[in-house]
Amino acid sequence: MSDSYLGEFEHMLLLVVLELGDDSYGARVQARLEERVGREASVGALYTTLRRLEAKGLLEGSSGETTPERSGRPRRYLSVTAEGMAALKRSRAAFLKLWEPVADTLEKA
Repeated sequence: MSDSYLGEFEHMLLLVVLELGDDSYGARVQARLEERVGREASVGALYTTLRRLEAKGLLEGSSGETTPERSGRPRRYLSVTAEGMAALKRSRAAFLKLWEPVADTLEKA
């Protein structure tokens, strides 16, 4: 994965999962994404992307408690893996390099 770059939505989801820490699960991630950046994500797009990030080894999931509200299904908690952290660092470094020469131009626009 070291030569791959994150897509915008993948990047956003990884950052939200990282921010939420131990309280990171699908519905919470969806709500925080909308709260922070105003991006609405369909349930299908959200879970498809979260599963893809797990398949890439950037996220890992674990089962939590079962509750009557969830019909006995366990909540699935998410965390960013070491590989996910490295991908976020690479992405941040790349964007900072791209922003540096245009920052003044954007500020004046």
